[in-house]
Amino acid sequence: MKLFKSILVAVAIVVALPLSAQVRFGVKLGTEVNSMHFDKSVLDGSNRAGFCGGLMLDATLPIVGIGFDASLMYVHRVNGTKVQGSDGSVVDSDLAGKTNFKNRDYIELPINFKYRLGLPLIGKVATPFVTTGPSFAFLVSKKAISEAYENKAVDVAWNFGIGVEVLSRVQIAASYGLGMTNTFKTLSNIEAAKIEGKNNYWTITAAWMF
Repeated sequence: MKLFKSILVAVAIVVALPLSAQVRFGVKLGTEVNSMHFDKSVLDGSNRAGFCGGLMLDATLPIVGIGFDASLMYVHRVNGTKVQGSDGSVVDSDLAGKTNFKNRDYIELPINFKYRLGLPLIGKVATPFVTTGPSFAFLVSKKAISEAYENKAVDVAWNFGIGVEVLSRVQIAASYGLGMTNTFKTLSNIEAAKIEGKNNYWTITAAWMF
């Protein structure tokens, strides 16, 4: 319930931005380093780099520097995950080797509130900014992992980021996505049935604004 209230507040504020805001469009490319974290310390994840790319909209209120950005991204997340029990034994060796568990493809919609820090003298050359907001990722790769596990269709995260805009054209940013929903579910009553995973990941992007 708290998650949906936060999302509704975020959308309401974005919609309420005045029409006088400066609106720009751009293209964005980047890489994601994903780490699968779980609510029990029985799964050991190793990070690998994925990639992302897509379109971006950026809106800023004049003078005050407050605004938002929204992107429509294709995201390929790579997870090298080893499934273990607390005693070090393998819980499900079949799951550990499944490609569909390691690699996921999404269409992602991150919506960030953005605050630009206007700096004297260098403001026309470089403008730092901070961002935060929800991200909604919709699975486009296979849901099935094994007979016991299945990827979930929607992954929701909350992003926290920093970046800099150079010459009013190039935006370089880094953000951390804090997973808020489980990315897979179990389909049978096995030892790992109560294990639930969330995606936490770093994203580094570069965008060219038109």
